[in-house]
Amino acid sequence: MTSIVIPAHNEGRVIGRLLDSLLTDPSDDDTDIVVVCNGCTDDTARIAAERGPRVRVIEIPVPSKHAALRAGDDHARGFPRVYVDADVVLTGSDVRTLTGPLQDDTSGVLATAPERRVPLAGCAWRVRAYYRVWQRLPAVREGLFGRGVIAVSKAGHARIAALPPLMADDLAASLAFTPEERLVVREAAVVVHPPRTWPDLIRRRVRAAVSTAQVERHQPPQQASARTSKADLKDLLRGEPRLFAGVVVFVAAAVVARRKAEKAIRAEDFGTWLRDESSRQN
Repeated sequence: MTSIVIPAHNEGRVIGRLLDSLLTDPSDDDTDIVVVCNGCTDDTARIAAERGPRVRVIEIPVPSKHAALRAGDDHARGFPRVYVDADVVLTGSDVRTLTGPLQDDTSGVLATAPERRVPLAGCAWRVRAYYRVWQRLPAVREGLFGRGVIAVSKAGHARIAALPPLMADDLAASLAFTPEERLVVREAAVVVHPPRTWPDLIRRRVRAAVSTAQVERHQPPQQASARTSKADLKDLLRGEPRLFAGVVVFVAAAVVARRKAEKAIRAEDFGTWLRDESSRQN
């Protein structure tokens, strides 16, 4: 049995679209879906419960994604296990495609993630320019992070269960596996809604900068990083010179976000979650 764990903190505006998408195939009755409402003050739990008996709703008082994931693990019934952010959109068919490689004990694959689809219509031009560059970066294409979905086998779960509570849980999970142990399944897709405005993009990038710094403090110096290098951007421009303006926007966003993140990093404030609300608009 495949278990899907969805941590949700005040996601009443978007939890319905995810669950409706997961439930589109009524024949997939053996999928175990657990929604963990953590510290919710809105109607997330009610909306999730209205989706019927295939969705189990767990409520915990603490607004913590890490606590929600652990609570989801306590209630989940099977493997492979799929962790899904409440603000993305994923179908039941894509879940089956995503978990296929994890059921082959000879493949060596312990963790998978789907191809991301980032709808940029309605976003400010600088946001569109940023994501056209970001999506082409090697670490972004090959890593499991930034997709809102990670699936693991039982052995893969044992690997990530040992990780400390970190803001960038998906980045930490991606880096916990070697390139041979992780796989981006191109035949599966998730819709990741981007920020619509420049300030919301910067807010999201500040969170990324702070959380990346936290992850790096917990990993050995020799472990791989997901940071973008100057060489990555130069290689990108050599192949696609038309992306020059986008690279300028990308660098500007990185510089602004890094400066804004410095104070939190110095203070070791790794608990303030800078949430982007614009991507949660219907």
